[in-house]
Amino acid sequence: MGLTDIGASLLRNIDPETAHGLAIRALQMVPLPAPAADDPVLRTRIGALELPNPVGLAAGLDKNGEALHGLARLGFGFVECGSVTPVAQPGNPKPRLFRLTEDRAVINRMGFNNAGLEAFAERLTLRPTSVAIGANLGANKDTEDKAADYVAGLLRLKGLADYVTVNVSSPNTPGLRALQGRAALDDLLGRLAEARGADPTPVFLKIAPDLTSDEIAMIVEASLDHGLDALIVSNTTLDRPDSLRASAKGEAGGLSGAPLKARATAALQAAAEASQGRLPLVAVGGIDSGAEAWARIRAGACAVQLYSSLIYEGPGLIGRIKRDLAARLHAEGFSTVAEAASTGR
Repeated sequence: MGLTDIGASLLRNIDPETAHGLAIRALQMVPLPAPAADDPVLRTRIGALELPNPVGLAAGLDKNGEALHGLARLGFGFVECGSVTPVAQPGNPKPRLFRLTEDRAVINRMGFNNAGLEAFAERLTLRPTSVAIGANLGANKDTEDKAADYVAGLLRLKGLADYVTVNVSSPNTPGLRALQGRAALDDLLGRLAEARGADPTPVFLKIAPDLTSDEIAMIVEASLDHGLDALIVSNTTLDRPDSLRASAKGEAGGLSGAPLKARATAALQAAAEASQGRLPLVAVGGIDSGAEAWARIRAGACAVQLYSSLIYEGPGLIGRIKRDLAARLHAEGFSTVAEAASTGR
């Protein structure tokens, strides 16, 4: 067990949101060694974005882009920070973050708490260049025109991030998931395409797992119609599986971690079926091992993202997943992640 894993183990013994803040501080202050070079077989692409490995950090851990230099040294192929809203907001009342330790899960109702777009943009000017950095955009809780908030984020961060993710799937901002309906989505994506212009920065869309196959197919077609570069599948769920055992299972908010595996995988499979290779897919939700990451790649994902599993497994999980994936790719005769994704569809 490495020092970062020992630190993660200690943080699990204190209040979740306090632990989160201490983790950010540690990543800012502790001098971590540079990660070892990745096996070339792990190279992958998300559209035009070239990555040394397919294991990324999902949004939510570093909401304000404060610890990007530390995160860049953990071995990720890409790091997504945010969600950021145009205006700083405190988020929902505390407590709003709950560990479900028996279930290897987390429930959060944070509500896009962040320091705002200007502070976020300023930090991105000082970002590391050793790893691809993504910026996850959200909308303020009290805004009347949520699409305008996404446009503002896209314009302000132009040239500062390697890709931008439009997050319309958080369950903790009232009305946000309504943007996944076709009319609202066409309006949002059309306005983003106009604001984007000729800017080559890739734009991704992050969707909820609580969608039907038909709804996911519609979102795939809308994404293609408006020139999006990838779909991230998926965010937290409002569902509460009967298998949950932890006392906090009834808390309101989005559920993430191991219990999300089946629902997130089904959403990924629906997206892969609808896209037929026309739209790159990034898998997230309950990925906690090399075997689980491999299953998502074989289901059609060109990359995966982690967050909740790091709370329980520690940062050493990143290296373990990469080693497992490399071994599987070599053993099955694949030269790239893309080959494994396309033949598994």
